[in-house]
Amino acid sequence: MTTDTGLVVSHVTVRYPGAAAPALDDASLDVPAGHICALLGPSGSGKSTMLAAIAGLVPIEAGSVEFAGTDLTPVATHRRGVGMVFQDGLLFPHRNVAANIGFALDVARTPRAERARRVAAMLELVGLAGYGNRAITQLSGGERQRVALARSLAPSPRVLLLDEPLSSLDSETRVAVGDAMVSAIRATGTTTILVTHDEDEASRLCDTTTRIATGRI
Repeated sequence: MTTDTGLVVSHVTVRYPGAAAPALDDASLDVPAGHICALLGPSGSGKSTMLAAIAGLVPIEAGSVEFAGTDLTPVATHRRGVGMVFQDGLLFPHRNVAANIGFALDVARTPRAERARRVAAMLELVGLAGYGNRAITQLSGGERQRVALARSLAPSPRVLLLDEPLSSLDSETRVAVGDAMVSAIRATGTTTILVTHDEDEASRLCDTTTRIATGRI
């Protein structure tokens, strides 16, 4: 399985200490550049471990992770150019919306004018223009997930990993926020993996679907 344009996970094995079986077992995954891939599987199947392996959050026993022909396996997590959105967004409650979105830009010491421009662009992209000064506690669950997406997209990641970002939302909000997320992702052309349990959601939002069970693709 080879490509010089997208994300390629090749024969990756991840084994947690004390576990009887590997969490990922010789798992391979290919996501073309700019595509959105759904990763489907039951609880405990290895979905979140796959995201963690791509992001460099867990050690890989065997295999490799590449993007655009570059081996990311030995690269530190903060240098991989991978953005993540989790179920609850993990926003900073003491920072307003703009400060949350600009967090990674602050870490990268982005010049103030460029940071302000990028934050404003991200707010527009996720449909929250004018929300920059609002407190996180003033937002609905769906708005918080839009902020989490904007924060992940602000530093222009190579790859975006979405770990069931819609699962805590009610059905109507879930559809609206899912559509808004995909619209923003497609506007940036970011290569994305969406973990979900919902097959209809996967087919509606994603270009391709990959299934995983007991750590195997």
